[in-house]
Amino acid sequence: MPEEGTQAADEIAQRGDRSYNPGMASKQGKAEFRRDLLRWFDQNARDLPWRRTRDPYAIWVSETMLQQTRVAVVIDYYTRFMERFPTLASLAEAKESEVLAQWSGLGYYRRARALHESARAVMAEHDGKIPGVAAELARLPGVGVYTAGAVASIAFGECVAAIDGNVERVLTRYFGHEPVPGAARSGELRRNAEELVDPDRPGAFNEAMMELGATLCLPRAPLCLTCPLRQGCATRGEHSVPRARKMLSREIGRVLIQRRQWPRTEVLLDQRPADAPQMPCFWELPQIREGREIKEAALLTLRHSITNTNYYVTVYGLNSNEQKLLSESHGERAWVPVRDLQGRPLTGLTLKILRRLKVMPGYSGRGPAIALDEVAPDADLEFELAVPENAT
Repeated sequence: MPEEGTQAADEIAQRGDRSYNPGMASKQGKAEFRRDLLRWFDQNARDLPWRRTRDPYAIWVSETMLQQTRVAVVIDYYTRFMERFPTLASLAEAKESEVLAQWSGLGYYRRARALHESARAVMAEHDGKIPGVAAELARLPGVGVYTAGAVASIAFGECVAAIDGNVERVLTRYFGHEPVPGAARSGELRRNAEELVDPDRPGAFNEAMMELGATLCLPRAPLCLTCPLRQGCATRGEHSVPRARKMLSREIGRVLIQRRQWPRTEVLLDQRPADAPQMPCFWELPQIREGREIKEAALLTLRHSITNTNYYVTVYGLNSNEQKLLSESHGERAWVPVRDLQGRPLTGLTLKILRRLKVMPGYSGRGPAIALDEVAPDADLEFELAVPENAT
């Protein structure tokens, strides 16, 4: 180890700083970190559709979708989105409702609106060319530090770090830091990340860090024995995390009413008003009026988890002449042809129900009358509710 690295190690050891990894004090340590990580990535990287291109637009779309969302969930949405909007210009020219319809069910709908707004800004202010520097990308609507770094490094080769939750976890464990909310974006972990980025392969390095966190350095039961960085890791296992908030529970009722208007079938939906605090202009199944539930009419029971609340939802099947049992709509109420549903922005809960009941394609199960559904993707972090605050 060079003299300056030895001195740094001695100084930090005297302070009793447990978050210091002495191997990183030397250029050799950083070089070995990069070499071992990239060698592992080259041999084990998953074959994902956005990794088959260097089109900045496609990479931007994928990175926007991947924010707080699992890869397995994103793949189908990304494929459909790129088929519908294959170029930046096609996205910029689309109506917001069309964009939201393609995003429906993915959650975090502000991402879709911001991506749409940014596409229009790039066409108008940058002559249709996506900026190739993270600092310029970060000036676009809804583009944060992570997305700017990811797009700039992967698509344009800029030597800049991209720190998502996976990368933050890898760095926290490797250096033995005490986990502090926001540390990756403003503190020591960001400095660590910037120093580690491989100047020759910055995009591959950032993808490798994300891949390591997503496949080996898992939140629980990390696969340390197969980790390429295990020799230098200060933690080698799980690290302490703040205790999760206790989930709240609420029961709500939704109603499915269909009618046959030859030659098509229609579903009754409510559209949230344009000034709704959550998901304005989205369509959803009507609520049943409190106290008017009919147990015999229950079609389905499922769980829909958002933020720190588990919503236990009962879906009732009613006839078109029973609309008096519905709660008052605060927006438009309309009969929507089933064939048009995929072109409408639907709330995540409504999309889940319609798929579960096989009104829409997308559910391959046997369609049990009563089923407990899986927790919605990103439920613990979702900031846009698929159920109104006043739902009962």
